[in-house]
Amino acid sequence: MGTPTLKPILIAALMMLLLLSIGVAWHVWSALDDISMPIHGYLALTAGVVFSLIVGGGLMALVFYSARRGYDDLEDRTPRDCTRARE
Repeated sequence: MGTPTLKPILIAALMMLLLLSIGVAWHVWSALDDISMPIHGYLALTAGVVFSLIVGGGLMALVFYSARRGYDDLEDRTPRDCTRARE
């Protein structure tokens, strides 16, 4: 009999965390049923979401731009150069 691998245990633990977080979110959502938010709250929430999406999209665009232009590559380094440095 073999020992259980780590992958099923990890998946089970992550599923339990997901179910726990959904349960907590459901509890908080139903506990706040009678609270209303003014229009300023909805505007602030919308502005925060839009700003976060713009910043996230901009940062991802910079990552792709940097990777395609070669800014993330090591300058003038080949495996042959690295082996010569060790000698």
